[in-house]
Order: sequence, then structure tokens, then C-alpha cells
Amino acid sequence: MGPAEAPLALTLGDPAGIGPDITLLAFAARSRESIPPFVLLGDAAVLAARAEALGLSVDIATVTSAREAPSLFADALPVLPIEVSGPVVAGRPSQAAMAAVKHAIERAVALVQGGEARALVTNPVSKSHLYQAGFPFPGHTEYLAALAAGDGEPLLPVMMLVAGPFKVVPVTIHMPLKDVPGSLTRELILKTIEITETDLRRFFGYVRPRLALSGLNPHAGEDGSLGREEIEIIMPAIEAAQAQGLDVSGPYPADTLFHAAARERYDAALCMYHDQALVPFKTLAFEDGVNVTLGLPFVRTSPDHGTAFDIAGTGQANPRSLIEALRLADAMSETARGEA
Repeated sequence: MGPAEAPLALTLGDPAGIGPDITLLAFAARSRESIPPFVLLGDAAVLAARAEALGLSVDIATVTSAREAPSLFADALPVLPIEVSGPVVAGRPSQAAMAAVKHAIERAVALVQGGEARALVTNPVSKSHLYQAGFPFPGHTEYLAALAAGDGEPLLPVMMLVAGPFKVVPVTIHMPLKDVPGSLTRELILKTIEITETDLRRFFGYVRPRLALSGLNPHAGEDGSLGREEIEIIMPAIEAAQAQGLDVSGPYPADTLFHAAARERYDAALCMYHDQALVPFKTLAFEDGVNVTLGLPFVRTSPDHGTAFDIAGTGQANPRSLIEALRLADAMSETARGEA
């Protein structure tokens, strides 16, 4: 099976969350939404029970290889079974399910690295329950980077949120706000710029991406009167990137970086911390945003929302972000294949 014929690999995420709901709803909309074939890594019994709860008629086909998925996809949802230990109740997460959650991620990465799947799409997981089960990584992104690196050099995973032409990247991700200033370095910012620029070309087809960087402080530091990070850390990173010939500008005040006219002047905005990037992004693109991990040797996307335990199994979950994640993963893998 060549790369073009390989399916996407989709993990179920936390089985008590809305991962099963949006997977079933996305599959049910596969023809209308032009969704590429995928194989789900998860518990088929959980899917069947959730389909019944949602009143959905979905045929589920258990497979032994991802290679079987494309030929089945028109008629049935292909599932590579990864059974959950213990009962699963929608909206009631349990640590007993975390081993299956972790196994699904590992198996999916192996499928993509082995060429049996063309890209990885992950449903939401509960970080707090993974932590309680002994998970040592801050989140999906960092774990995927560790799996991709194997015994080799550590990878720097870069989170990018995408909604059509609107793209944002937080330089620091899952850390307390008080730790951000001490974590920002010229080297980290420059490396984030380099990875973002490279992968915008590799996976999105940009010839020379335009990157705009925010400052850390209000008004981008106001020439040092509101903080010196812009002068001592951010600007030197920008200048180093410009010396490489990259189209990078800033630092700009974050509060003027996201209005419509400003967004026309860049292809991706790089912000200094999580909420500086995600608050404007989710305000403008809450329903259809996609989380993309850059800096990996394969394509990975995810819905830009959490497990939503409060609405799991109720029929209220919206599959739009997962649908967009599946479609974007397909497009990114096609672009990468054309560039190879």
C-alpha cells in the first residue's frame, strides 16, 4: 500500500469523553463532508454503546491491520481494537482507561512511522487523569515528540492552531504563567521560528512564510519601560532569523496583532505564551480550529477542544473540529508527499 492509499490513524482519546461521539458523528458525515478514510484505534464496544446512546446506526468493522480500512470505509467504521480495562460510562472518566489511551497513542505513532497510516489524528485526552495514572509528559504534544524521537536526539514539538489561513503558535505551552519569562530564551524563540517556517513550507506549501512575533509585555515592552524581554530576548531571535533570510517581523503588541487587517500581514503569528495565542484564536475560530503539531517527522492534527465530559453521550457534541482535523491531516500529508 502506497502513502496515497494509506488511511489516517485516529485515536479514540478518553473513552468517557466526547471522542467516541465526535468520531461516530464524523464517520456518519463522511460522504457529505468528504472525509478521507481513517482507522480508529480504540474499543469497539465503547463505540457501539455510544452509538446506541446517541441513536446512531453505524456499522463497526474490527480489523487486524490498518491496510484493511480504505476498502471498508464506505460501509463500516474500521476499528483496530484496543480494549479498555473496566466499564466506560460517558462523562465519568476513570484511571482504569488510561492504559488503553496511552496504548492507542503508541500504536498509532507506530502505524504512521511504519507507513501503514499516512497521518495521525488524536481525539482529546484528560491530562489530569493521565497525570494521576503516572503519565510523565505535560500533554499529547510532548509525548508524541518523545515517541517520534525514540532513542535519538530530543525533538522540540511546536503547537500551531489552524483555522483556514489563520495560524497561531505559542512559543511556551503548558506551564504556569509565572514561569514563562524565565523559560523564554533567544534559542527557544529562534528554534520555534525555524520549525514553524520549515513546516509551513513542508506541510502547507508556502514558498516564503511570513511570521509575526508578539512581545511578552503590554505594548511590546514600551521600549523597555514595561519590561526588557523584547529588547534582550525576542528581538535578538528575530534578528537571527532575519539573518538566515526568513521573513520574520516584530515584536508587536499582542493586543493589536489579531484584528482582521493585522492578520492580512502575516501567515502565522508566534506568541510568547499559551493564552496569548489561544484566547484570540478560540474567540475567532472556536468551532473549526485544529491543533497541529509541528517539528515531528509525520503529520499530527487534533480537534482544538477538550474531552467535554459534561456533554459526552448527550448528543450535544459538535464534530466540526474533528472533521476539520481529519481533512487538514489529509491535505498536509498530500502536500508533504508532493514536496518529497
